[in-house]
Amino acid sequence: MDGLKWTDSIDIAIELDEAHPDVDPQWVRFTDLHTWVCELNHFDDDPEGSSEKILEAIQMAWLDERD
Repeated sequence: MDGLKWTDSIDIAIELDEAHPDVDPQWVRFTDLHTWVCELNHFDDDPEGSSEKILEAIQMAWLDERD
């Protein structure tokens, strides 16, 4: 897998779902979400490159992944 970028919200959501199967994405704080994304093995982007909009898109994709 190529390195994940902040814009890869669906792929990031899949990775987060695998890494944190017992977490309800609806209740994840953006600070925790940011940390978890940066800790993903395949994440290869500037940690400072996120925004609230990007984190919200990742959270929504993660919720969709659970449905």
